[in-house]
Amino acid sequence: QVQLVESGGGLVQAGGSLRLSCAASGRTFSNYAMGWFRQAPGKEREFVAAINWSGASTYYADSVKGRFTIPRDNSKKTVYLQMNSLKPEDTAVYYCAGDSTRWSTATTEGAYEYWGQGTQVTVSS
Repeated sequence: QVQLVESGGGLVQAGGSLRLSCAASGRTFSNYAMGWFRQAPGKEREFVAAINWSGASTYYADSVKGRFTIPRDNSKKTVYLQMNSLKPEDTAVYYCAGDSTRWSTATTEGAYEYWGQGTQVTVSS
């Protein structure tokens, strides 16, 4: 089992930045690829970004490419989502997720076995 806890959400003005953190406990963090997803009100949850176990491979949704990055620190058992140039349409609950296929950068929810509880990000215009 892997337990994931997100933090760092909040209210920010358009054009601002936030860094989300996802701390893992349980099994060896470096055994897992990690992803971030988000769900806006009235919409389905969507893929945001993913990183493989080593950090050598990342993948981003087109909507966030060039604005968001997904670094990880295996020594701290933490994956981050650095969000810059935020837009009102980035408003959502953000979830981190763990995938035991460690070399993967999957974009589909079904690939991920473990999920955090989510953290709210609100971007005001």
